[in-house]
Amino acid sequence: MIMVSQRRKGLAGFCRIIDLSLRTSDGPSRFEIMPRSSVTRHGELERAVMEHLWTHREAGGGSLTVREVHETVGTQRELAYTTVMTVLDRLAKKRLVTQERDGRAYRYFPVSTREELTAQTMHETLGYLEAPDRKGAMLHFLDDASPQEIDDLKAALAEIERRNITTSGSSSSPVGTRRFHRS
Repeated sequence: MIMVSQRRKGLAGFCRIIDLSLRTSDGPSRFEIMPRSSVTRHGELERAVMEHLWTHREAGGGSLTVREVHETVGTQRELAYTTVMTVLDRLAKKRLVTQERDGRAYRYFPVSTREELTAQTMHETLGYLEAPDRKGAMLHFLDDASPQEIDDLKAALAEIERRNITTSGSSSSPVGTRRFHRS
């Protein structure tokens, strides 16, 4: 099973967990939307810590220590210093943040932006699906999209077309032909 979570700043307001049971030889793929209440508290802490690191990065800041993250996230949520330290350590093990030694402390910095992480997660998830299942998953996703989200998607597709024309001189590779590879 693959768990995918996307937080705001991708398609506006989209925040859900998808339980994706991969295709097996004895049956088709199955998609189930899981209620938000099934998200574990620790997952919420990881998102809160990542959000803080991303916000700090966007403001032009560098890496942060556990203490600096705890001063904001920990005090807002009344968390112990060691809880924040554990969350940051797990994020480093998942390779979502870099962990570098600074004297006796470690400093943490997000490996990618929100948007890059969201795109990577979507590519990895879609890469496990055969073409018909991939198309079906995208259609289900878009069925729930708001008109503004559809407009955002159209604008993104137009930007990709513009880039393809600018780089190659012609649109030899139309949008939608990108292949997803299994990892």
